[in-house]
Amino acid sequence: MSRIFELASRSRAKWAIALIWFIVAAAAGSVAGRFQTAQKNDTTSYLPGDAESVRALDAIKRASGGTEITGTVVVFVRNRGLTTTDLGRIGADRQALNARLPSDTLPAGAAARSHDGAAALLTFYLRLHGSTKLLDNDVALINSVVHHAAPPGLQAKVTGPGGVSYDASQVFKSINSKLLLVTVLLVFVLLVLIYRSPIFWAIPLVSVGLAEAIAEGVGYLLTQLGVTINSQSAGILTVLVFGTGTDYSLLLVARYREELRHHASRHDAMRVALRRAGPVIFASAMTVILALLCVLAAEVNSTRGLGPISAIGVALAMLSTLTLLPSLLLIFGRRAFWPFIPHEGSSGADATHGPWRRVADIVGRRHRVIAAATIALLAVLCIGLTSLDTNLSGNAAFTGVVESEQGQKLLDRHFPAGASSPLQVVVPSAARVAAVRAAIAKAPGVSRAPGALSTALVSPITGAAVFTAALAVDPTSQNAMSLIAPIRKAVEAAGGPDTLIGGATAQQRDLHVAAARDDRVIVPLILIVVMLVLGLLLRSLVAPVLLVVTVIFSYGAALGAGAFVFSHILGYAGEDPSLILFSFLFLVALGCDYNIFLMARAREEAAAGDTRRGMLRALSVTGAVITSAGIVLAGTFSALASLPLVAFAEVGLVIAFGVLLDTFLVRTVLVPALVMELDSRVWWPAALSSRRAGPGSGPAGPSARLELPPT
Repeated sequence: MSRIFELASRSRAKWAIALIWFIVAAAAGSVAGRFQTAQKNDTTSYLPGDAESVRALDAIKRASGGTEITGTVVVFVRNRGLTTTDLGRIGADRQALNARLPSDTLPAGAAARSHDGAAALLTFYLRLHGSTKLLDNDVALINSVVHHAAPPGLQAKVTGPGGVSYDASQVFKSINSKLLLVTVLLVFVLLVLIYRSPIFWAIPLVSVGLAEAIAEGVGYLLTQLGVTINSQSAGILTVLVFGTGTDYSLLLVARYREELRHHASRHDAMRVALRRAGPVIFASAMTVILALLCVLAAEVNSTRGLGPISAIGVALAMLSTLTLLPSLLLIFGRRAFWPFIPHEGSSGADATHGPWRRVADIVGRRHRVIAAATIALLAVLCIGLTSLDTNLSGNAAFTGVVESEQGQKLLDRHFPAGASSPLQVVVPSAARVAAVRAAIAKAPGVSRAPGALSTALVSPITGAAVFTAALAVDPTSQNAMSLIAPIRKAVEAAGGPDTLIGGATAQQRDLHVAAARDDRVIVPLILIVVMLVLGLLLRSLVAPVLLVVTVIFSYGAALGAGAFVFSHILGYAGEDPSLILFSFLFLVALGCDYNIFLMARAREEAAAGDTRRGMLRALSVTGAVITSAGIVLAGTFSALASLPLVAFAEVGLVIAFGVLLDTFLVRTVLVPALVMELDSRVWWPAALSSRRAGPGSGPAGPSARLELPPT
């Protein structure tokens, strides 16, 4: 690593390094454009292969000739009752679609009428052939036919699994470009405000932008190797690369500006800056990377795919900061900071004056009171965890109103709620069908309405029988998912262990079970990895425990505040199952970034004096860069909230608030206050732990004011 630092600071190497990055980014950009089309956003691609709903789907594919079948429902409603003209139009739409949809579509039968005479249903079973794009084309055709020249007052809405998939795909189409635009604009504005320069912002933005382009190209290659990446993972990749890349840039630039005041040569200043800040940036990035690789232990395919692509993104952001950014800074020279150009011998106002010097003074005098007050505030925010409900239903997955959701609501009013998305029952032998049908008809939550159980179809290929069963409740609700386990138990007792329950509701239930398992397994792994990295870096056992406890406390407060806001202010129906793991992963891993920035400098300062003064000097020197980095990182993650999906909004808002909480309260107030209390014991068992505070730097009191030497 030291050789990389030396190379990046050489005058002759800067042009070669910059050229290499631009060439690699151009090559990666040639395939990065395919990254979005290679993403998988259907529920079945997320699930582990041994989930019962996946085994049911595989059995249905084999029974039907090897292709997946998805139901798409059209609900027609006239509030005062369907007229003869309406029924004629519905019949004409059915005939037109049966003729125009692909020949292997299972054609819609006669429209099913509701008991109140106000609604009718058409159900088309579309074959996917492994392509959601083909499904989207078929659903788009259904939309165009049923909405074209409809009689006034007749509502027609496309819903069911096919309709939901189509609505989601329309949202996902614009996600990458919109998120990238919002993220770049946010980073641009924040860099201009932080550096107050009309030109400097372009240097870190170009550095991070090239890393993002290469990351998307690598992401596409990963999808070709079988890694499941969905739009949520891709969105997180964008904000993570821009967020961490800009953070690392801020840290390096802060140290570089500091060294420019001590060196006449910018190359000498960069060499020292890389030697001092480079190891900290490397350690911070490796903490995040190792934490992300823990996600490889996940059962949910999309969660497991997030690990390698995000780890590669952070690695590229780090390499860009340690190689490309120094090269660009050396190429542009001191004039890049215009109009606030740091010259040799100029004062370092950031270090010895300003708000963070005053914060350090306050913490030094009242560290016990400050620690107690901060802990009390975090505890109050944690109370919001009582509002946490990770059972967000598919029907409430969008922040806005979509047609499939409108159709489901209409269907709920006039038909058994589960009619739009029935359970799929796979019976291994036709001889057992009667017993299984009788068992499921008596199972809790299954509709007793006429036609709730479809006729069983026996496959001439496998001999298995398949039929559907409608639930009496909304098939996307938590109530519906809770019914899956007892229904499975009932049908297995009647048809044997190979009798399977599939369908969209069963898939959602299996996804929730797998996500809960991932939370239990991966969260401890992340904690172990973070503890080990902090222990090795700080050469202490006490400091890592202290820092991890504060990070967990901060995470609980952020998640609690988010759950309260989502439930009581924004009115979301619940939290996405991925929220707990994703927010923990990024708040803990990224929170430890700031721990490393602060504590590495504190250790450096403590080695030359005592721990208390070293801690306060580290706070005074790094406070500005840590808060700037936190604002940028929170800003990039908040960009996720601009997207019309509840899961994106929740992850983005919780992480953004958690980063700000960590930046302005935990890392810059609570941690210094606790270190002040522990004094040199925080470095135990290192030799530094035996160095006690000198005279005049004892417990909190008026005499504990920080005296900083000039820089």
